[in-house]
Amino acid sequence: MTKWTTTHLLHGGDYNPDQWLNYPEVLKADWQLMKQAGINTVTVGIFSWAALEPTEGEYHWQWLDDVFDQAAQNGISIILATPSGAKPAWLAQAYPEVLRVDEYDHRLHFGERHNHCFTSPVYRRYVAKIDGLLAKRYGQRKNLILWHISNEFGGECHCDLCQAAFRQWLKTQYASLDALNDAWYTGFWGHHFDNWDEIHSPTPLGDTTLLGLTADWRRFVTAQTIDFHDEEVAAIRQYSDKPQTTNFMADTEDLEPFHGLDYAEFAKHVDVVSWDCYPTWENPAMTPAQLGSKIAMINDYFRSLKQQNFLIMESTPSLVNWHAFNRAKRPGQHRLAALQFLAQGADSVLYFQWRQSRGASEKFHGAVVAQDGRPDNRVFQDVAQVGHDLKALRGLAGVQREAARVAIVYDKQSHWNLDATQAFAQSTKKYWQTLQQQYDYFWQRDIPVDIVGVEADLSRYAVVVDMMHYAMPQSFADKLRAYVQAGGVLIGGYISALVDHHDLAYTGDFMLADLYGVERKEIDTLYPSMQNGVVIGDHTYPIYDYAEVLALNGGQALGHFTQDFYADAPAIVTHAFGQGHTYYVGGRGDAALLANVYDEALAGLDLKQQTVIAPQPLVSVQMRRTQTHQVALVMNFSDSAQTVQVLQDGIDLLSAKAVTAGEIQLPAYGVMAIQLSNQ
Repeated sequence: MTKWTTTHLLHGGDYNPDQWLNYPEVLKADWQLMKQAGINTVTVGIFSWAALEPTEGEYHWQWLDDVFDQAAQNGISIILATPSGAKPAWLAQAYPEVLRVDEYDHRLHFGERHNHCFTSPVYRRYVAKIDGLLAKRYGQRKNLILWHISNEFGGECHCDLCQAAFRQWLKTQYASLDALNDAWYTGFWGHHFDNWDEIHSPTPLGDTTLLGLTADWRRFVTAQTIDFHDEEVAAIRQYSDKPQTTNFMADTEDLEPFHGLDYAEFAKHVDVVSWDCYPTWENPAMTPAQLGSKIAMINDYFRSLKQQNFLIMESTPSLVNWHAFNRAKRPGQHRLAALQFLAQGADSVLYFQWRQSRGASEKFHGAVVAQDGRPDNRVFQDVAQVGHDLKALRGLAGVQREAARVAIVYDKQSHWNLDATQAFAQSTKKYWQTLQQQYDYFWQRDIPVDIVGVEADLSRYAVVVDMMHYAMPQSFADKLRAYVQAGGVLIGGYISALVDHHDLAYTGDFMLADLYGVERKEIDTLYPSMQNGVVIGDHTYPIYDYAEVLALNGGQALGHFTQDFYADAPAIVTHAFGQGHTYYVGGRGDAALLANVYDEALAGLDLKQQTVIAPQPLVSVQMRRTQTHQVALVMNFSDSAQTVQVLQDGIDLLSAKAVTAGEIQLPAYGVMAIQLSNQ
């Protein structure tokens, strides 16, 4: 791996001059406009294979040479992409095997993007060739700071080449068919395999409910995608040792980690994590503060993958064109969004795209320069403001966010298994959203959080939250015991530790009964119109979606269910285990119930809450600390001004004005970056 470092905060984004080669006046204007917008970095070449090699063996380098030269003259750094995300038409026509085959055994036509087979030796050979030529020509350029490997890896191929690769991967994992049959429980419905060639990827034409198969197919897709990525890196490394990344993604309005790949595995293969952030600002289904918490959690997930600062590789300064409703950011929201990236540990604010295209599918996607080409419109001015802010905050480049003493466990492979399993209610499983509920408690109190996987070292945390961990490896259960035994506080809950990573159910008693001091007897799935309740003291809290029938096993009940055949049974249980304590939440409750549990569990712990302002639920404060100073990013996630009680004197780096302890008004979507001396 090559260490990623930066001396400044990156500001810029995807630049596509190959779309404007017939408009020299546009290309000339770009460099002047970049100066006005405070742009210091551009990403080039993402979908440029056809422009670089319009026919096989014919190369057009001059336009990219000019980009490097002009960027250098203007003090602009370059992130250079490998163009494998969109192959040229001549390659697909000459070698149809490079095209993907879908789960219905249909080979796709040329078109769109990201529709190539990751296994195809032909595609790998041609990708390695173009990557090597790029690295040889540009890999030592002084203004090249980072390689961008392909773009938004995703999807899967079911061709014969991929079937063969999948079977070989299975042989490596299991060594024998007996072991595979045992792990997949193929005796059910008579699915026993006697020959490796009998195994096919999950398909509606065959099997989609053999859950061991579907779980391993997802792991294989991640492994094969990483292998393809690694071959691209190897091609570059022949000529260039510059760091490399690839841009990860999030899914849905809830900003879940992209479902198709296990980023915890993928992150081991990149030098710095980067991701593309496209939240639904102005979505009436959530308040700005609720959206802010969602953005914060996914940022913390990506930062935690390598426990280092990350990059925002793509975002929009205004709107996108592919949401269900494409609403523009309101005045002030872009600046707030950009500063939140920095607050959570980003070293960049990069956009898709620099200039709106004239045609094709994303011509109305937001950009720094709109089709009017003017620098005096609102969006351009918003970007220029962020460019000014990043210069004022340049001392934060490479500076870590304040260390977290709380960890929330997110297990992608458990997520896959839970979604695939035929149980509970598909529409209300909501694993990531359940974790988001837990995260909200800490975000509203400005308590830093890491989002960690099952390989994490838990000893650094005072509190670990491990909710709804459906498919729990035995090794992780042992890790939880050791963590609590040594003095940790663990908060867990319903639908946990039911199966292993093959989706094989554990037999016998609840495998964590000793740790949580409770036995699980049944899991009750509620219809959306149903509720149970939990009474704690003199207050009753609603329970919806799921409730577990529990019996004490050495633990102490803090709350009891109020209804149904398990009325008066324990619902919230605490247990002393070794030097630590556990808390088990036996049903899905609301924010008030979780606040009651967490207030109890966290009492007396020093979780490094900020002391810059008096806590305010609509105003988030996150800290980044240098050797001599700490900088508090204070952000108003509200469409109205908020009164803030500042507790310390400091300097607002954005306005270069002194901040005096006392009451101030933070405008709607307002931000401050208060620098304080380390105490």
